[in-house]
Amino acid sequence: MEKSDEFFYLAEQIIEAGRLIDYRGWAPATSGNFSARLGDGSIAITVSGRHKGRLKLDDIMLIDAAGNSLEPGKKPSAETLLHTALYRRYPQIGAVLHPHSLHATLAARFFTDAVVLKDYELLKALPGIDTHETQIQVPIFANDQDIPRLSRVVEDYVEQHGDIYAYIIANHGFYTWGVSVTDALRHVEALEFLFECEIRLHGKKKEGVA
Repeated sequence: MEKSDEFFYLAEQIIEAGRLIDYRGWAPATSGNFSARLGDGSIAITVSGRHKGRLKLDDIMLIDAAGNSLEPGKKPSAETLLHTALYRRYPQIGAVLHPHSLHATLAARFFTDAVVLKDYELLKALPGIDTHETQIQVPIFANDQDIPRLSRVVEDYVEQHGDIYAYIIANHGFYTWGVSVTDALRHVEALEFLFECEIRLHGKKKEGVA
C-alpha cells in the first residue's frame, strides 16, 4: 500500500524513540511497543517481535482505529488493543509508548494498587502540571494475556477514577502517552526516574532509615 509523508515522518520518530529507549535499557530483547496516530485516524505501530533499538521503516506498520492490520502479511504488537483503547479515550493524544523498564517492572513488587508520586519537581514534565505541589497516582494492573480483558480493566478504572497519565502492568512494564512522540518520550523519561525514586525511598523505609 502507498504510505503518506506523514506516516514516514511519524515512523522515523518512533524509530528514534526506540533507539533512545533501548539505549537506556528500557526495552530489553524484543519487548515493548510504540505507536503514533495519523491525521486520518490510522495508526503507525511497531510490528510484533521487533527489537526496539534496531527498528527500520519496514518494522513500522499501519493499522486502523480498531487495531486491524492495513498491511497484509504484517502482524502488529500483541498489545495493539491497549493502544487503540487509549486513542479512543484521549482524542488529543498522538502517540503511545510502552517500555518494559526496570523500575516500572519492580514497582509492582513494591506497591500493590498504585505508585503515588507526590511533591516531585519532575512531575511538571507531565501535561497540565505546573507546580511540584502535586500528587498523582499511577495505577498498577495485574498482567493478563487476554488483552481485550485487560483493556476493559483499564477502561473501567479510568471511568471510576478519572483521567490518568500512565499505568503499570505488573511484572511487565508501563504505558504512557502524549500529543506527540516527543511528548510521550518525555513522560517515559520522567516517570521512570520517579519510579526509581519511590522504589529507593520505599527500600530505605523498610530498612528503618528516615
